[in-house]
Amino acid sequence: MADVGVRPARRADAAAVADIQVRTWRHAYRDLLPAEALGQVTGPAATEAWRDRWAEAATAPPSPRHRLLVAVASDLVVGFAAHAPAEDADHDPAAAAELIALLVDPLHARAGHGSRLLAATVDLLREDGFTTLITWAFEDDEVTRAFLGSAGWAPDGTARTLDMGEPVRQIRLHTDIGVP
Repeated sequence: MADVGVRPARRADAAAVADIQVRTWRHAYRDLLPAEALGQVTGPAATEAWRDRWAEAATAPPSPRHRLLVAVASDLVVGFAAHAPAEDADHDPAAAAELIALLVDPLHARAGHGSRLLAATVDLLREDGFTTLITWAFEDDEVTRAFLGSAGWAPDGTARTLDMGEPVRQIRLHTDIGVP
């Protein structure tokens, strides 16, 4: 098997991270999001903006508790995860973190990269003293919900509706990451 692992992202990874985000969204969300909205967040201008945003996340995060990790296979970036203290008003940002993104390139799916990213994220968050991890998922995203469900995540009863030209519902998932 090729060398695989997870490491902190570097500025040089920003283009790969943005490209993975765009490819994954186009693949995973093509039936979940309105075509026009998906086109706007995955078009050339958006891709360039994502590259800048991920470069900043890798080199100048807002705090030491904001992190961007990449999954690598034979030195190729194949996925990424980003996390930060939770910003939802009903969570204490000292104890709850948010998994902002966890995406694996569709060309490298089902090879354990998502699980490695999730495990590395939880390890870092535990070191930082977090005990709860939350994330938002599209309600109809059965793949993400099944993946996280298999790792012990569950809906917490909170939902929101995004205006993407038409309403798109998200649900919040959570898991306890306190030391077992």
